[in-house]
Amino acid sequence: MPTSLPNSIDDVQTLLKAADYVADRSLATVLYLSLKMGRPLFLEGEAGVGKTEIAKVLADQLDRPLIRLQCYEGLDVSSAVYEWNYARQMIEIRLAEATDSVDKDKLGSDIFSEKFLIKRPLLNALEDTGRGAPVLLIDELDRTDEPFEAYLLEILSDFQITIPELGTIAAKEAPIVIVTSNRTREIHDALKRRCLYHWVDYPDAEREKEIISRKLPGADKELSAQIVAFVQKLRADPALFKLPGIAESLDWTNALTELNVISLDPDVINDTLGVLLKYQDDIAKIQGSEAAELIAQINTELELSNDAAG
Repeated sequence: MPTSLPNSIDDVQTLLKAADYVADRSLATVLYLSLKMGRPLFLEGEAGVGKTEIAKVLADQLDRPLIRLQCYEGLDVSSAVYEWNYARQMIEIRLAEATDSVDKDKLGSDIFSEKFLIKRPLLNALEDTGRGAPVLLIDELDRTDEPFEAYLLEILSDFQITIPELGTIAAKEAPIVIVTSNRTREIHDALKRRCLYHWVDYPDAEREKEIISRKLPGADKELSAQIVAFVQKLRADPALFKLPGIAESLDWTNALTELNVISLDPDVINDTLGVLLKYQDDIAKIQGSEAAELIAQINTELELSNDAAG
């Protein structure tokens, strides 16, 4: 049996922390309201801040199926919603013609029945799974074209899909819908109005340290503190083309742990920046004297902080 929905904001935070997802109070609040009100949740934010992970955590913790629609440019109804199995339909027509007893009206209704329908993620999300309403993740909606975005309006408002040959298929129980966007383009207001909205920002230093501690419990605490301080300084640099997200912080911590690094130094940073930064111009800017200056600042700040705490 699926787990019941959380009854309070505190319950939402507990549910997320059980899967090592560290959310701030505002995110837990809007997620609680989304579940309570049965409204889709639209999450915007930079890549790598944990938007997609929320849907995965919900599906896991609530014991619901996760149905993921990964968006991309050119995504259309046949890939996202449904399409007819034209090969099987043609075979059915040929077989009927071979018997010389073709009832055109009956044949037409037969070949456009559910047995010839190929269901894609959005249509699957409206079906009864036997485990409660699924979690539907519409990931990176900003990558699609505006016509497809418009098509979603019926689904997100009424949780139903109209198939001209079959009629309207409606969900018996509305799915839990998480829509994400990296904001490479603006999403239309008509779609946003159908959702609750939250901007998922980069975490502050304390929350990022907690995330690393939960996700990578074997990581050295002092190294983790240096990593978080370094990443936080990079995020404050407006000259960088792509700021590192939480995913990159975790990858870098894991990589340095695999290399048995116990403390950051300029050489280690220069050798491993490709794990943290994904654009050569950003890497070139930080490597060398910039990295040395940043780690010197960080070590001084950490020493002062430790002295104050002691």
